Amino acid sequence: MLISFFQVLKRAGIPVSIKELLDLILALKNHLAFASVDEFYYLSRTILVKDEKYFDRFDQAFGYYYKDLESLEDIIEAMIPDEWLRQEFSKQLSEEDKAKIESLGGLDKLIEEFKKRLEEQKERHQGGNKWIGTGGTSPFGHGGYHPEGIRVGGESRNKKAAKVWEKREFKNLDDSVELGTRNIKVALRRLRKFARTGAEDELDLDDTIRSTASNAGLLDIKMVPERHNSAKVLLFFDVGGSMDPHIKICEEMFAAARSEFKHMEYFYFHNFIYESVWRDNSRRHSERLALLDIMHRYSSDYHIIFVGDASMSPYEIMQPGGSVEHWNEEAGVLWMRRLKEVYEKIIWINPVPEDEWYYTQSIEMTNHLMDGHMYPLTVKGLEEGMGYLSK
Repeated sequence: MLISFFQVLKRAGIPVSIKELLDLILALKNHLAFASVDEFYYLSRTILVKDEKYFDRFDQAFGYYYKDLESLEDIIEAMIPDEWLRQEFSKQLSEEDKAKIESLGGLDKLIEEFKKRLEEQKERHQGGNKWIGTGGTSPFGHGGYHPEGIRVGGESRNKKAAKVWEKREFKNLDDSVELGTRNIKVALRRLRKFARTGAEDELDLDDTIRSTASNAGLLDIKMVPERHNSAKVLLFFDVGGSMDPHIKICEEMFAAARSEFKHMEYFYFHNFIYESVWRDNSRRHSERLALLDIMHRYSSDYHIIFVGDASMSPYEIMQPGGSVEHWNEEAGVLWMRRLKEVYEKIIWINPVPEDEWYYTQSIEMTNHLMDGHMYPLTVKGLEEGMGYLSK
């Protein structure tokens, strides 16, 4: 059974190996999970899944594997011993629930009746008080109300089932979905260059061990300054127009970046970069910062991150006067090339789904100017972008 489960995980795109499968078998032999469905789930996920972005795929594969069997009875007989099932139920029941189950003839009677109705029922059932289905007051199914029940699939409404077979809690961690604040912070951590700064208030374990050994076993504690992320970032946000639908995710990315990077400066632009940018959107026309001054002020070891949909007229990139807000004497492409002459690593994060990029000429042009380093605003895309900057 474990080998079949392992194969299902492989087909789901989860990078599991034979070594991890053997580790799981060894863990089960040593009773690290015993008489508990939940314990087996968490143990197998801990051993087989090494990256949290695969947690949701694991849950789906776990559910698919169960559904692939002919019936729930097969699961009970093939995967879960009766004694295991009884102990799992009993562990989750209150004294009041146990008393109510006794009113049906006991837990053995409940499971026996459950299997009997599985055999008798041939179609989906909604409501009622006997058949396995949704709603109603039958002790089997989901979405209904019965205090001494067995839940089969679906989403619980009254939270009274004795066992929840499927529960996905990690949808937003998948590397193909759009970001949330937590995901952004995790992805941004790929760009880290640590340096020790400040007072010596962190234990240097390796040096302490060496010094103690050299001192004939007399404890000699060594301290070092705390490590901080020394990566330097200039963050440019496109605002207004077609970026309005992406305001929320840009705000989340800005908040995450400020908490992650100690050395970070931010600026705003519209559609494409020209001779000036701004820090305050309410004063975008009166208090602008010259891009040349920024290039002189911030050293070449800064990393440049643009965030924008790159959706505009090609003239806004290639032609003088192409800007929709002012007369730009030089084309935006020239200013981008000047940035590339000063800063080695520049990337563009695009909130537009990657499969739609090729329908917009300006996105393709911008991606070409980035030497292909345009990344979608997803967990995977942001991790790839940070990975490139950290090289």
